[in-house]
Amino acid sequence: MDNPTVHTDQITVKLQPKTPMLFRVIHKNNLIYNTCWEDPAVDRIALDLTEKDRLLVITSAGCNALDYLLAGCGEVSAVDCNPIQNALLELKRIAILKLQYEDFFTFFGRGRRANARKIYNRALRSGLSEFAQRYWDSHISFFEGANKNSSFYYRGTSGFIAKMVTYLLKARGLKHAVAELYECNTLHEQREVYERSIGPRLWTPTVEWLIARESTMALLGVPAAQKALMDEQYPGGVVGYVKFCLQRVLTELPWRDNYFYRVYLRGAYTEDCCPEYLKADTFETLRGRVKDLHIHTNTVAGYLEKLEVKFSRFVLLDHMDWMSKYDVAGLTHEWNTILASATDGARAIFRSAAVRVDFLNNVMVQRAGARVPLLDFITFDKERATALHSKDRVGTYASFHIANLHPTV
Repeated sequence: MDNPTVHTDQITVKLQPKTPMLFRVIHKNNLIYNTCWEDPAVDRIALDLTEKDRLLVITSAGCNALDYLLAGCGEVSAVDCNPIQNALLELKRIAILKLQYEDFFTFFGRGRRANARKIYNRALRSGLSEFAQRYWDSHISFFEGANKNSSFYYRGTSGFIAKMVTYLLKARGLKHAVAELYECNTLHEQREVYERSIGPRLWTPTVEWLIARESTMALLGVPAAQKALMDEQYPGGVVGYVKFCLQRVLTELPWRDNYFYRVYLRGAYTEDCCPEYLKADTFETLRGRVKDLHIHTNTVAGYLEKLEVKFSRFVLLDHMDWMSKYDVAGLTHEWNTILASATDGARAIFRSAAVRVDFLNNVMVQRAGARVPLLDFITFDKERATALHSKDRVGTYASFHIANLHPTV
């Protein structure tokens, strides 16, 4: 594909003024996600990627952008309005190009390296954009922890919550019960551990109170609009929703390969339980593919409206949840740009804290000079999405959606 050079825009994008103040304060100058919280194994099946595909994904921590390259996607554009998230992906990209696998895994697998700053200054810094250089000059210490309790995976706002959870589990006497999960070979064994040793001791009034706080959700990157969707559409509100999700993860999905939770409980991945981009047997392939990765600091609409190229795949994560409440005009504009930039037969996937994404029902887009319902241009593959959603190892979203786009209808 054309334009294979990796490049990074440096555009300052502010959160919408209507976004709650607490969420804006927390997100303004912080790394929010230190790892992606969407299961790329599900995405691979839903997207059915080939070398002919050009894909846009919201960056988050960048793990899945790299996974899509490994899955065979021809070109990936990672876009995020938080430049710090893009700085993390930049660091991963240059580390893939400049480090040997063992050093790369020490950084992003184990999450700590004693001489991280020395390696950064010698091999990585010069390959970063100006913003990423400034950020990592001040924060490369995130990787210099002396032990697992100061791992990179306990940094950033989501990492802070993860570390607090490990302290909570220890305080509740659950450390050994969690350790039992690692020895389980069957779902029956997992279910027995949860019902006997974890569930009865975990769900206390104090824990439920903490979960229900807007501040806790904001630190996890969940804005008030998403929390409201959980409260409105799920029995027991956000607390009932979190209980249901965690029970499902621990009793219905294999724990042995669930690297999403294991990394936060142990502060590190292992070589046999980690994202594909961290595996030794994919490293050289990934090194040859990162030339097809492009990184941009912008909104999805802001990025798409200045391009003339077309995309066949879109990975929109769950950001429409908060846009549906705080930036309805922006949501409409975004879908206008997506349809204008989509090839015939394009596909978008997204997740939601809502069981029903009713907020799309009233979105009107401009097509051929007229305002037309967005849903006239989308066919949802509900059966396939539901089947894949049941296998999602993260298990924290209420719904998963596969949207086939028909931009020329």
